[in-house]
Amino acid sequence: MIPVRCFTCGKVIGGDWETFKTRIVGGDDPATVLDELGIDRVCCRRMFVSHPFDIESDTEPVDETIKYS
Repeated sequence: MIPVRCFTCGKVIGGDWETFKTRIVGGDDPATVLDELGIDRVCCRRMFVSHPFDIESDTEPVDETIKYS
């Protein structure tokens, strides 16, 4: 669950997460994908690059946690 907006500047970034994730799993370079999505601010890029995501199992921590609710 990536935030809808960047914590620092407030730019809406949540809609680009699925595209980013799909392309990263497909083997694309994260920097290139972010450039093509128009995410050029360092603060916004940080939101994508630092978000915990397991490429091999295609899961996020919330996917594991939701099982126990």
